[in-house]
Amino acid sequence: MAETVAEKSRTDRQSDPIDREAYADAYLLEILRNHRVVAMVGASPNWNRPSYFAMKYLQTKGFRVIPVNAAAAGEEILGEKVYADLASVPIRVDVVDIFRKAEAVPAIVDEAIAIGAKVVWMQLGVRHEAAAAKAESAGLKVVMNRCMKIEFGRLSGELSWSGINSGVISSKRRKLLA
Repeated sequence: MAETVAEKSRTDRQSDPIDREAYADAYLLEILRNHRVVAMVGASPNWNRPSYFAMKYLQTKGFRVIPVNAAAAGEEILGEKVYADLASVPIRVDVVDIFRKAEAVPAIVDEAIAIGAKVVWMQLGVRHEAAAAKAESAGLKVVMNRCMKIEFGRLSGELSWSGINSGVISSKRRKLLA
């Protein structure tokens, strides 16, 4: 029996690779609401680096952000002790937020799986399909090429307060996530 056009289209879509750029707001919201301990790999003690801004913002929104940076291990960033690697972090980590080049992602994903993290979040410009697939097959949620700070601000409505098109249309001010 010949496949109908609709059945063929559905079959083609099922075999397509996962589109990890089109994250549903509900998927991102679930992560931001329910996973509050973040290990920021590549956190910088330099106040003018993006990781520093993101860490400071997330702390003000109620996240516990643990900096991970081998070069700064033992120091403090924004009141938190810096650890050399994920295995050294003494508390349970929910999200591994990666501020490193894509080449470093596979090893970080292996560490995230080993410590029992629930989410791997790769910052803007960071993508690694094979590592993402490995994390997902181990049961972790994955976000690539997105910033936790920006997504939190967008989904809580803070960005629209500044006149930025957040893609969220409403006449009412949204309740903040934190």
